[in-house]
Parts: sequence; structure tokens; C-alpha cells
Amino acid sequence: MNILEHVLLPVAHKEDALATAKELEPYEPEHVTVLHVVEKGGGVPDKTPVEQSEELAAESYAAVQRVFPGADTHTAYSRDIVGAIFDAADEVGASAIVYRSRGGNRIMQFLSGDLSLKLVTNTDRPVIALPQDGLSE
Repeated sequence: MNILEHVLLPVAHKEDALATAKELEPYEPEHVTVLHVVEKGGGVPDKTPVEQSEELAAESYAAVQRVFPGADTHTAYSRDIVGAIFDAADEVGASAIVYRSRGGNRIMQFLSGDLSLKLVTNTDRPVIALPQDGLSE
């Protein structure tokens, strides 16, 4: 199986989505499904209202579809971002998960639970980390 046959592309917001899609474009995946995870509060108020999060997701999808016009979209609602990514990968039958690390200093990585580390160590399929902002050139 070609690992780029059907990639799941998790994105956070419109700017991240466009930058990630542009980094993925040279690798010519056969099919792309864009994922936006709406973080749920789990018993506490959500970080942003659901309507605002869904609008953010729509903007993110449109940004990726500028680069990959045939990309599918998938919205997940979860408190566990990495778990939602894995569940979405199963649901859409993704051959790989492709992401672009958002970086940040060690404190930000610690506070976020280092999602990248969880993403690459707890998976059952290939995870491809794209270079950040033009570093692939």
C-alpha cells in the first residue's frame, strides 16, 4: 500500500491549514481528508462556542481545498485531540496521518501535553511530519 494513498491532514485554523497543505503538495498524495477537531470542555465550558469552532473548521477546509480541490472534510468533537485524530483516521480509512508541527518552546510543549509526541508514538499507521514553513526547499 502506498502510504500517500489517502492521508488524513489535521489542521488547527485557516493559516495552519494553508501552510500545511502547501508543505504537503510536493509529495502529491492521491487523496486528502482534512480534519478539524473541535475541542470539547469535558464538563467545563468549551474553549470557543461550537458555532465559532465550526466556522473555523469551514475556513480551514476551504484553505486546504485551494491546494487540494478534491479534499474531503471531517469534523471531530472531542476533549482528546490525539484520540480524535486516531479515530478519524480509522473512520475515513486513512493510509497515513500527515501533520506539520506547530513548534513552540518546551514550556508550550509541556503544557499542551506534547501532542506531536503522542501522535507519533501511539499510532497504528504511518505518521508523516512535514517540514515547517518552507524548510522543505
